[in-house]
Amino acid sequence: MTAPAPPSETLRAALAGLLHGLPPKQAAQAVDRLIANYRGTTPTDTPILRDRADVAAYAAYRMPATFEAVHAALEAFAEATPDWTPTSHTDVGGGTGAATWAVNATWPGDRVVTVLDWSEPALALGREIATANPALRDAHWQRTRIGTDLTLPAADLVTVSYVLNELTPADRTALVDTTAASAQTVVIVEAGTPAGYARVIEARDRLIAAGFRVAAPCPHSAACPIVAGEDWCHFSARVSRSSLHRQVKGGSLPYEDEKFSYVAATRVPATPAPARVIRRPQIRKGQVLLDLCEPDEQLTRRTVTKRHGDLYKAARDAAWGDPWPPSDRP
Repeated sequence: MTAPAPPSETLRAALAGLLHGLPPKQAAQAVDRLIANYRGTTPTDTPILRDRADVAAYAAYRMPATFEAVHAALEAFAEATPDWTPTSHTDVGGGTGAATWAVNATWPGDRVVTVLDWSEPALALGREIATANPALRDAHWQRTRIGTDLTLPAADLVTVSYVLNELTPADRTALVDTTAASAQTVVIVEAGTPAGYARVIEARDRLIAAGFRVAAPCPHSAACPIVAGEDWCHFSARVSRSSLHRQVKGGSLPYEDEKFSYVAATRVPATPAPARVIRRPQIRKGQVLLDLCEPDEQLTRRTVTKRHGDLYKAARDAAWGDPWPPSDRP
């Protein structure tokens, strides 16, 4: 019996046919315009994705990157909570549902899934794409304005990915408070920029004030030791590039790296990483330099050399975003 394809491959196959009949130039122009809107500094109170052409182009372009970023955040959270699996998931501002695919990739199986967004074309296309994934065929897709009047059903897990940048400060505050009141676990993902990190830290502080503890990426729930304005915490997820990616961005590499910031906070028992690698490790002759966020609320650079034996081998294999030391180290 052939094993089912992983959700990432199933999603890519489902996205491949979205642009059928849409001229490549029109698709590229739609993506360019939508990227400009999403990167704008002024929050909007109307859906950016207006019609099927908009949604198809943007989904084909952005869903794989959103999937990989959210999946990376969820995997880090799952490492901290190995005995926990969500039985219900609400994706706020979920659009075409990339986060629902990421949740399914992290915790396979059926659960109660609700996707909320204010763009009906995005919800319709998300519902269409989800028919390719048996775990998502019964998901509930609901048009809802994401703002101060939002109400959420109780859920084990609430995800909010690439949404806070679209909201006014008042709406951002209301959304985070609403998720805290309705969920056992909240995972928020934003673009890996200084502004995206600032929004994540703001949400992190509110979740902690509401009684949550941070499970990832931070090894503690105290204040972030990064000095605002001098640096920012972000990570990277590798994304296979489609022909549309190459057409819009140019270049010939088969992949690109999605930079993202995130916080995963929870009310369930969790064991955060002992420390977290917060920069790409620097491998030099006979040594590896690791920039770490430590549980004592400090940022440190550790030098691991051949004298450290198995730890040196682990350091050479360590990646940006990994826990340190690795839990499976002999």
